Amino acid sequence: MMVGMNGEQAPIKTPPQPTTGRAPAAVTSADGTGTAARTWAVRLVVVGIVLSALNLRPAITSLGALLEEVRGGLGMSGTAAGLLTSVPPLCFAVFGVTAPRLARRFGPAAVVCAGMAAITAGLLIRPHAGGTAGFLAASALALMGIAVSNVLMPVIVKRWFPDRVGSMTGLYSMALALGTSVAAAATVPMTEALGGRWQTGLTVWAALAAVAVLPWLPLVRDRGTAGPAGPVDPASPRVPQARAGRPQAPTLRITRSRTAWALAVFFGLQATAAYITMGWMAQIFRDAGVPAGTAGLLLAVTMVMGVPLAFVIPRLATRLPNQGPIVLALGACGLAGYTGLYLAPAAGAWAWALLLGVSNCAFPLALTMVGMRARTGAGVAQLSAFAQSTGYLISIPGPLLVGVLYQSSGGWSVPLALMGALMVPQMVVGVLAGRNRTVEDEASA
Repeated sequence: MMVGMNGEQAPIKTPPQPTTGRAPAAVTSADGTGTAARTWAVRLVVVGIVLSALNLRPAITSLGALLEEVRGGLGMSGTAAGLLTSVPPLCFAVFGVTAPRLARRFGPAAVVCAGMAAITAGLLIRPHAGGTAGFLAASALALMGIAVSNVLMPVIVKRWFPDRVGSMTGLYSMALALGTSVAAAATVPMTEALGGRWQTGLTVWAALAAVAVLPWLPLVRDRGTAGPAGPVDPASPRVPQARAGRPQAPTLRITRSRTAWALAVFFGLQATAAYITMGWMAQIFRDAGVPAGTAGLLLAVTMVMGVPLAFVIPRLATRLPNQGPIVLALGACGLAGYTGLYLAPAAGAWAWALLLGVSNCAFPLALTMVGMRARTGAGVAQLSAFAQSTGYLISIPGPLLVGVLYQSSGGWSVPLALMGALMVPQMVVGVLAGRNRTVEDEASA
């Protein structure tokens, strides 16, 4: 692929350096182009991470902002709409578990590149597929791309930036929150400006996904599991043992780790809250008498809170031996926000949106803990796939159940009581996942 990364030119041999906790500098070719190639590769990865993160939620929040119009246009019932809001975690659970295997076969960059292409295609097709079934199928295509990218982002961060996991996770999470909030805020006014058709308002987000394909294209041939600034990972099946310098690392029995299970359940419960919020929050405010445009702005406020906090929380989490206090603080904000929505949804709408926005920052915290609870890149890949796939599987019933309860009870009191109650176990398992342990130690015990 690039000089200095795949050995196309003979490198200058240097004596082995002792391990210091930071990835050693890449070997430089005789003409110095290896360093330049490595620098550009790192820049491309940073750009790719940011653009990919921007595209991991607009497919969901743009739909949440126009859910009432989509329901009317496709003739959906409340239960069917609940099923639609459950499709994201279902796809994340089903397709996310395949990400590590695909990454070993094709390389993480190639899989993320394909994921961005799938998002683009799904967003282009779904508004014009015709009928609920076609809409769901095209949505699943986009969500498949999101699922594999979700799992591989922590892997790519750990691999290319092993000494900056907190700051790079923060950057990725901040971009993800920005994309989420912009889609929530801009979809309704953009739809009105483009003629008022919900199909147009959903289609435009395909352009942003298409741009995210570009930075990964020069990296698709990179199939190792160590970045150009990092050491060769012997867990990669494409690296000979002689080159790796030690035997291939065994696959972890990740299900034997209590921390892995705690992190998976924590991930599932925070995902439940997040997808209920993204799918139903605008509708909650609209049913309380808030205008559609303002309801979209309130959802955007909830999402935009993750922009600054998603950068701060991972950096703070990496400096603490135990992340339990952060888990409890975020959970308390969630309880207060759901209580406010229950008692006075319209009167205190902005305050509840802010509180739930803080609570939803459990997502970047969970991603950070994935990187902290494993010592190796291979361990992070396994833990990320297990925690996210299992977590999203756990979260599937939540949005569907909210839709069923909303339709059967005729209001939001019962669904909001359920959402508030789920914050308690989220805090409990989050404290357990935040303990200073690694899955490698627990899986081998």
